[in-house]
Amino acid sequence: MDPGVPPQRTPQPRDAAAGRVPLAVVVVDAYGLVSHWSTGARRLFGVTREAAVGCPAGELLPVSGALRREGEPGSGDGHGGPGPDSGGSLRGAGYPAAGRARVDQPDRGRIDVLWWAYPLVGPGAERFLVLAADAAPLRDGDEPAGADCETIAPGFALHTDFPGYRDLAGRLPEILPNMSVHEATRIVSQVLELGYPVLEFSRRERVPVTPDWGVPRRTARIRYEVPETGSDRVPGPSAAPRPELDLEYAAVRERLEFLNEVSGRIGTSLDLERTIREVTSAAVPRFTDFAGTHLRAAVLAGEGFPDGPPDVTTVWHRVWVEHNDEPGRWDDTVPVGESIAFPEHTPFFQCMVTGEPVLVPYVDEELSNRISGEFEKRDLRPLITHRSLLIVPLKAREVVLGFMVLMRRPGREPFDDMDRTTGAELAARAGLVLDNARMYTYQESVADTLQDSMLPQVEPRMAGCDIATRYLPGARLGRIGGDWFDSVKLPGSRTALVVGDVMGHGLNSAAMMGQLRTAVLTMATMEMPPAQLLRNLDDLAQRLGEQYLATCLYVVYDPIRSELQIANAGHIPPVLVRAEDGRAELLELPTGAPIGVGGVAFETATVQVRPGDRLVLCTDGLVEVRGQDIGAGLAALCASAAHPAASMHDACDTIIRALNPEGGRKDDVALLMARLNGIPDDDVAEWELALDAREVARARRLVRGKLLDWGLPDAVEPAVLMVSELVTNAVNHGRSRRIGLRLVRTGALLCEVSDDEPAPATLLGAGDQDESGRGLVVVSGLAREWGTSATAHGKTVWFEQALTRFPRPASNTR
Repeated sequence: MDPGVPPQRTPQPRDAAAGRVPLAVVVVDAYGLVSHWSTGARRLFGVTREAAVGCPAGELLPVSGALRREGEPGSGDGHGGPGPDSGGSLRGAGYPAAGRARVDQPDRGRIDVLWWAYPLVGPGAERFLVLAADAAPLRDGDEPAGADCETIAPGFALHTDFPGYRDLAGRLPEILPNMSVHEATRIVSQVLELGYPVLEFSRRERVPVTPDWGVPRRTARIRYEVPETGSDRVPGPSAAPRPELDLEYAAVRERLEFLNEVSGRIGTSLDLERTIREVTSAAVPRFTDFAGTHLRAAVLAGEGFPDGPPDVTTVWHRVWVEHNDEPGRWDDTVPVGESIAFPEHTPFFQCMVTGEPVLVPYVDEELSNRISGEFEKRDLRPLITHRSLLIVPLKAREVVLGFMVLMRRPGREPFDDMDRTTGAELAARAGLVLDNARMYTYQESVADTLQDSMLPQVEPRMAGCDIATRYLPGARLGRIGGDWFDSVKLPGSRTALVVGDVMGHGLNSAAMMGQLRTAVLTMATMEMPPAQLLRNLDDLAQRLGEQYLATCLYVVYDPIRSELQIANAGHIPPVLVRAEDGRAELLELPTGAPIGVGGVAFETATVQVRPGDRLVLCTDGLVEVRGQDIGAGLAALCASAAHPAASMHDACDTIIRALNPEGGRKDDVALLMARLNGIPDDDVAEWELALDAREVARARRLVRGKLLDWGLPDAVEPAVLMVSELVTNAVNHGRSRRIGLRLVRTGALLCEVSDDEPAPATLLGAGDQDESGRGLVVVSGLAREWGTSATAHGKTVWFEQALTRFPRPASNTR
């Protein structure tokens, strides 16, 4: 086939399998108008594409009998119908047609034209594909010796493995410039599936023309009349097709239409269960009366591609059941959502093990009893007896992911071999869609697990502050990103708040984020000042690699002093909402360079706050919109953060809704909000002790009195014992005369003992004969948490004790 070569009147060499001639390619829509017109059509008929498109096909093409409108004689309604311009819909003969005609062309005179017309079905407007060729090269060619006839067809049509068939599908968009690749593929696949005419020309009589419809296992031959020389009549069939051929062709066409319809209905979602429902529901009632779809439980759970073939231990999950029986008939015996392992000696097991369709045209009582007997405590006989059964596997990459059970009720035509082929094709198309949905479900599960493992489980209540967070992935299919937030408990009832954003997206960014987040957590517990922490993080990022670039905002909140210490590494500034007047402001901070740039100093800024103020930290994905100034996003952030809310979570949701109304942002979003409650003076008690062993007894008296004053008698004995051990250590190891002792009451009791010895307290393993070294062992056994941290003048050893009750203070003693 060579659609782009103009007709030649000189003898042309032809392929031995099928005579090759230049083809004109034309597509006709439902109203009988030309919608596509190739260059070959222009050369054959002498009409340009601009003039042909939109014109009635009957005025341009000699395709007698193939294109009829509803109501025209011969269309089956027995009365006249609308003309070419009346807008009536096109109705063809319902099967491929072929013929031969003589056409007058101004430049070339009368030419002999061969044509083929193929009916099309589907969602598009195209209704006929018409191919035409000049018969002169065939007539002028040398006749092989002894040949009585010659078979003529478009080069792609004789065999589906003929190279020209793929050539046509690939070249239709080139031949017809206004046709998409999708349209071309659909049209060619229909031509191949619906059958195609093959013309036979008698060398002696030059008269017989017989189309072969291409229906499997059965052929029919229809003679076409060829007009006498000089006649204006066009060829047409001299007899109607055989009735049995028409019925079989109608059955094939109906099944193809069903498959096309189902293909258009399934795969609208990547949700696995929804896809299963679409596939199951599409089969009832047009193809079957009952359809039940089962998937491997491992596939449905998103555990990845199944390993190996199924067996009797494989658990199957019944995802969906569709039927047109009376409501509730199947609910008890085959409930949706049930997990089951199928017995070995059943057609269901045969299908899932072999991966081939299993057809039982009629389930008699004997077979019904045998199948039902394989299932314990389940009587299938009332449901399957006297029905026709077809089981088709749902496969992907030659592995069975599931299967569909299809049944027809008595009185309906039972399943046959053609139905088995149709069911297998339905299952094959569904299998591809299901595998896509399965891979998406698996990837989504992996992404969620990875992201959840990297994001912290932030405590909603820390000492002196309440925290709420939100994380939104930027893309549904790639839920892994480089944004993160964190909160770190620090000594002295302080809390570190962190928000960061690794540049880029995907797995690499998530891996970098995990490393940087761990580094921040480690350095925060070492009580590094904010600027020093960012400087060390910057050095670490440079050692890890040049691609490590991130922005970071690090805040330390001291609820006792009511102040924030903040350092910024190229991040957007935080928003502070004042409780006094509800005003929201962007904090003006030294910006600093992103982490990983190197050679840039970081600064720590101190901001005074009041109880009830709210601090909002977020990543740029929340405020940046392509094509807009980031200032507009920051202004919207301030406005939404200032909006009154009943709770912290409601306040976060208000911000998300205001800045991400339709969930369409492509970048990741991390949001952290902290309500800075502070710690009242009444909940803090501080004393200064001398470096004297007698101060240990005084420390015990002070702690006992304060806890009783706070109404915490149950906390007295363990607290006094632990304070005694820590003060004793400070007296033994301190260098000067000052020892600090502080109690802080929040949701728990915090006790801190400070001295000027820089060496951290260490938990020792004391022997039976040792007289010391057991103090921290006692503290470790009684305290909920304990630790040691370095200070500017030494160290602080602290412990936290759980409180069984938390009454308000009885006095204002500090």
